[in-house]
This record gives sequence, structure tokens and C-alpha cells, in this order.
Amino acid sequence: MRFRHPDGSTVHLAYCTNVHPAETLDGVLAQLRDHCEPVRRRLGRDRLGIGLWLAKAAAQALTNDPAALRGLRAELDRRGLEVVTLNGFPYEGFGADEVKYRVYQPDWTRPERLAHTTDLARLLAALLPDDVTEGSISTLPLAWRTSFDTAAAARSRAALTTLAERLDALEELTGTSIRIALEPEPGCTIETTADAIGSLTDVSSPRIGICVDTCHLATSFEDPRTAVDALVAAHVPIPKAQLSAALHAEHPHLPEVRAALAAFAEPRFLHQTRTSTAAGLRGTDDLTEALDGETLPDGTPWRAHFHMPLHSPPAAPLTSTLPVLRDALNRLVGGPAPHTRHLEVETYTWQALPPGLRPRTRSRLADGIAAELALARDLLTDLGLKELP
Repeated sequence: MRFRHPDGSTVHLAYCTNVHPAETLDGVLAQLRDHCEPVRRRLGRDRLGIGLWLAKAAAQALTNDPAALRGLRAELDRRGLEVVTLNGFPYEGFGADEVKYRVYQPDWTRPERLAHTTDLARLLAALLPDDVTEGSISTLPLAWRTSFDTAAAARSRAALTTLAERLDALEELTGTSIRIALEPEPGCTIETTADAIGSLTDVSSPRIGICVDTCHLATSFEDPRTAVDALVAAHVPIPKAQLSAALHAEHPHLPEVRAALAAFAEPRFLHQTRTSTAAGLRGTDDLTEALDGETLPDGTPWRAHFHMPLHSPPAAPLTSTLPVLRDALNRLVGGPAPHTRHLEVETYTWQALPPGLRPRTRSRLADGIAAELALARDLLTDLGLKELP
């Protein structure tokens, strides 16, 4: 979906296909048929943006076979879909029964991460619509925090510098600008906006910036206006923002609240949990750890890294952090000029929801994704953006 900002520029809205994880190219093509096109039809649009997730195997198949890449581009066109952004965070195995810490491998200290992201950049340059010259790729924020020392930081910095050079060469060759967006996440080397600014100080390339994920932002109790203003003041690019909402518990000491939270403690994904105290931010690596132990103070609200459907907050006594998303979106695109032009709804946790909330059919899932996009569309038009055909 495309929107005209009051300044005349185009803002793109997509939804991320990592909600339908597929490891192979055949799986990706099936996604377009079985999920993405039905969502587009529900919205009554001739064109729908998708934030494509290409696992290692699918990316390699496309890289090694130009005909297959042309075929993917033709299939996108045939189904009324367009791609201006990729989700390059998960490398492979995102559909596994247990993902947890595996999603952070390989990290930016490993050559495989650089090679994969380079492939994604080249593929995105070929998949961009003919009238679009700028693409974005979100990626993990360097590494999970443990075992990340000075040497690891130097290797990551060198990899990003090499990537920036390759992206410069790619633009000279194709005329398209591809930018990389590190995505701060709780528990990672880059968890907050301040971490991001500090980490990117030595990577002085306009092609390397930050993906503002509003669930992660809220989980770390960051004020969205302060966070975005700090990035802008530090001249850190924001190639992309992910529109998502975290799980919020106002009174985690109450037994009924803990029981409600326990329904969201599931074995597939990591749900980092945080609380903001007078002594600073405190947290655990997973919601189960927060509920089972006594390490996380429960006298202040808890937020868990569980991407909640935007249009459907959890039942009381829990809520979502949709207000944080609203504030962030206002700051990102509500001013005289947008700070980012690529927006992506990223609720990948539909099948990790408590059983009673999970969509049981493809049709129900498509209904939910379309409702999320409709909500995001309304938020944008309320800010003065105009939806384009």
C-alpha cells in the first residue's frame, strides 16, 4: 500500500511474510498464492506491499538462478504484490517448533551473515517495482549480548563497513539504493536507541541505519518521541520501521494478571520481559523466567516481547502497547517530512497466541492480517497521508 505524504513523498506500508515461514523458493511462491494475494483482495486493493522474508535456501536459489528470480518478480506482478523491503533478521528455521535464541545466529561476527545480507540486497534491487529506486532490509542488531566482546564488536563493524561498500557498488551498477536497518531488540547488543547511536558512530555510512520496531521500543520502555528525536539528532538513518505492539501488564503482582500472562508463555519464540523501576530497566530473557522466578520486580508494570495483533488487544487484565505505536508513527511520519518511508506490520506470532486466539484457517489468518493493515492505514490517513491507488 502506498501513501502520499503532505511533503509529496511516497510512504510504503507492507506486512511481513515471516508470519508464513517458508524455507524454500517453492514455499515462498506458495505464500504469495495462499496468503498474500488473499490479504490484498480483502483490502480491496489492486496492489499490496509485502515485506518479504527469504530464508537462506530460498535466497540462494534465487541468487544462483536468474530465471527463478525473474519468475518471482513476474509472480509478484501477477498477484498484485510489490516488494520494497525485506526482513533479513531470521536466517533460517523461523518456522521451527522452537526458535528462541537460534534466531540470532549467525550474527554479524560471522561471514555467513554478511554473505546472506549481500545476496538479499542484490535480490531486492531486482525485485523493486520499476518506479521505486530505494529498498530497505532489516537485520539483527549485531548479536545477542552474551559473549560479545571488543573483538566481536570489531568484526561486526568491519562486516558492516564491507557491506556499505558493496551497497555503494550495487547502486552504481543498478541505480537502486538499498539500505540496511539494524533492529534494536531486548537482550541484544543493541537493545535501545542509545545503544544504536553508540554502535553506529564508527560506521559512517548513510546506507546503514536503524529499524524502529515499536514492540521492541515499548518493551524497553522507551519514549517514542525521545527515541526518534535522538536518532535524528545523531544523524542515524531510519530506513524502516516495524509497526508492532507488545504485551503489557499493569499490575503483574496480582495472581489473575500472572495467570493471564502465563497463557502467552509458549515454547517457540523468546519473549523478553522488562519492567522500568526507579533503579532503571530490569528484565529477563523470557516470560517464563519472569513468571517462575523472583528476579523481576512486580511492583511496576511488565512488558513482554510478544507481538500482539494490532487490531485485537488481549482481554483484561492485560493490554497491548498500541499507544506507543501511535506515538511513534506520529513522530516518524506525522511531521513536515517523514523520517522513514518504509513501514512494515510485523505480527509473526499469530500461531503462538494462546489456543483460543489463534486463527484456525488460512481464511481467518488473512482476515486478521487485513484488519491489522486497515488499522495501520487509518492511523496514516489520520496523520494527513493520502492513500494512493
